[in-house]
Amino acid sequence: MADLTADEWANINALLESDPYKYGIPQRTYGSAVLGSFNIRKLGSVSSRSTNTWNFLANICKRFDLLSVQEIMGDLEGFDKLVSLMGPEYDAIVSDKTGQFPGEQGLGERLGFIYNRNLIRQGNIVSDVSYDRTKLLTTIVAHYKVLVETAKPYLDYLQTRDAWRANPIGSEPKAPKIQIPVFLTFIRQPFCASFEIVGHPETKPYQIMAINAHLYFGTSLEDRRQEFDALMEWIIGRVQEQDNTYFSNYVLMGDLNLSFSNPKKDRPQIEKHIKTFNQGMQAAGSTTNVNFPFLDVHKGSTEPFRTNARLSETFDQIGLFSHDPRLPSYDKNPEMGPEPPQGPDYGVVNFVELFREALELPPIKDLSSQEKKEFYEKFEHEVSDHLPIWLRLPLPEV
Repeated sequence: MADLTADEWANINALLESDPYKYGIPQRTYGSAVLGSFNIRKLGSVSSRSTNTWNFLANICKRFDLLSVQEIMGDLEGFDKLVSLMGPEYDAIVSDKTGQFPGEQGLGERLGFIYNRNLIRQGNIVSDVSYDRTKLLTTIVAHYKVLVETAKPYLDYLQTRDAWRANPIGSEPKAPKIQIPVFLTFIRQPFCASFEIVGHPETKPYQIMAINAHLYFGTSLEDRRQEFDALMEWIIGRVQEQDNTYFSNYVLMGDLNLSFSNPKKDRPQIEKHIKTFNQGMQAAGSTTNVNFPFLDVHKGSTEPFRTNARLSETFDQIGLFSHDPRLPSYDKNPEMGPEPPQGPDYGVVNFVELFREALELPPIKDLSSQEKKEFYEKFEHEVSDHLPIWLRLPLPEV
């Protein structure tokens, strides 16, 4: 695998400097705050990336005022370096490892928030998102028979494995793949923290609970949907709680791994599914608005934004769950764009196109399979296999 060379990085930085907003980087505009989400692939030790890569990542990340970061490894050295490179006005909070029980096999990841103290104030709530014991128990009882049937092949495997360990003849039995038919727990616990987005003097800040999630990725779309629905149920339940008036606005920023490979088929299905949450709340008399701008086609575009580096999926999303009429509702998405400059607006930082042009390659659609493979290998591990996404909000004026 050939990473980007020093000369290629020089070309990338020169091209980016000549026209920084061509590739979707949000401008630093007075009177607005930019929220973002970025899955930075296996963000771990400093030695895992070159100096050029760290500087590039910091240059991109400092364009955001509140940024959620996924795939932070147990080693926080790289994450801390990234925050320090962004400048003294930035601070961060990060979760414990999730997705791996201590002492057992698995890939543990952290979730983090980086925020600009000039515009963002951290609140006093930091937590994970989990289903409590009572909720888990009632789910198991309600689906007891199907769960027992699902678990039987695994129980049979354990007995076979134990017998093999007592008399190891032949190959060790392999564990069967089990698809749990109902949601029990997240593969990685989402991470949430409260923030205030400070507005103009004498105005009321946006008070938000930010939720950072890296949901299940696998071959089963049903497993993906289970996690997404469970997170939506948790957020909507919190927003609708009568005693939750302090943080009545929730912002979900993360890698939700919704299947979006075929926009003509997938987008209407996902959009219809999400709109059922709005319809259900309206029927219940709730004023909560649920808005996922990245499901819609941005003004001036012909198809939804892609958020993976191969430009084939829209895994990453920003979702607003709001009681605040100052925040954009889903029916306003077709109007979002660069005018007025304070927003609201949304977009994707397409560093793949930046790299392609800097390397003077033909359009990706004209590359052979081998040429595409060699191109992606230059940055998918070193930089990331996801693109940063962002949402611009006008600062509060009332």
